[in-house]
Amino acid sequence: MQKAVIFDMDGVICHTNPFHSMAFKSFFAKRDMFPTEEEFSQHMYGKSNSYIMSHFFGRKIDGEELLQLEDEKESLFREIYETSIDPIAGYLDFLNGLKARNVTTGVATSAPMANLKLIGDKLNLFNKMESVLASEHVKKHKPDPEVYLKSAHNLKVKPSQCVVFEDSFSGVTAAINAGMKVVGVLSSHSKEELPICDLYIENYKSLHIDSVLNLI
Repeated sequence: MQKAVIFDMDGVICHTNPFHSMAFKSFFAKRDMFPTEEEFSQHMYGKSNSYIMSHFFGRKIDGEELLQLEDEKESLFREIYETSIDPIAGYLDFLNGLKARNVTTGVATSAPMANLKLIGDKLNLFNKMESVLASEHVKKHKPDPEVYLKSAHNLKVKPSQCVVFEDSFSGVTAAINAGMKVVGVLSSHSKEELPICDLYIENYKSLHIDSVLNLI
């Protein structure tokens, strides 16, 4: 049976959340808004920009306004993060190990494609992924399962043949809603802050491939 592994990006491939915090703090400070780290933890990590903007502005942000605000914030993030791109410990070795076993792999992020391209180009990810999906490729964001169901379709496997690596409540929920097994990456949240996962890791250094594939 063909098995597939799908990775979220922020907090799963790279620990980008501190840099997203920096970008959002700068973005909001220009508007005399100063959210706390606790508020970011609850309402930013793993959320779509539509949700984040609407929550902090206290009104629905969508359409052209969302596109403009999102472009401003994500440009700030890329500017800040460009010189700091660093995968979570052991990730690239783990990914290379999966490819050596002919496991199909994909990335499914709520971030815009420009962010994924920045990280993917730096880490040479795209030639190792049979499916690459970002926020532009779906109509419904996590916790809706669309991005993971679409990934399974691209990878030519059933959802039950997939293991997803996720770090956020909405991301884990999306994977569970898609009928997939989930590895919780504890980069931004504790076990208690996530829905129940099939396996938990701090990083990839001591993670055995069979421990993941045997979940299916």
